[in-house]
Amino acid sequence: MTISRRHKAAFPFRLWGLLGGILLLTGACAPRTYSGWGRWVEVGYASWYGPGFHGKRTASGEIYNMYDLTAAHRRLPFGTIIRVTNLENGRSIQVRINDRGPFHRGRILDLSYEAARRLGMLRTGVAYVRIEVIRWGPQRR
Repeated sequence: MTISRRHKAAFPFRLWGLLGGILLLTGACAPRTYSGWGRWVEVGYASWYGPGFHGKRTASGEIYNMYDLTAAHRRLPFGTIIRVTNLENGRSIQVRINDRGPFHRGRILDLSYEAARRLGMLRTGVAYVRIEVIRWGPQRR
């Protein structure tokens, strides 16, 4: 079986397109952090927590209020203000880091009930988000 010249010329482009698509799909799920030029951005999955923790002490020592715009992050200093953008619907809010977490593998942020409500992720429980530091907390080293 012989392949025409036209198909031979198109083969490398199709192969690269296929490989690029596979890389894009597999890489889209992994959390990513970008920093530089004074900017810190992270992309990944966020979840929310609420009623079971309402009124209990957070890692920062304050009492958790599920109706405040707060979040839990593994490394960001307490008091850091971040912008969270739900990449699935475009909604965006600012929240303050006051707790540690999430403790579920593959997630980068746990949001309070109110923050999740405003981002439109209560029903799904998880959303693909981008977080950007607006103002660093006082404990940054």
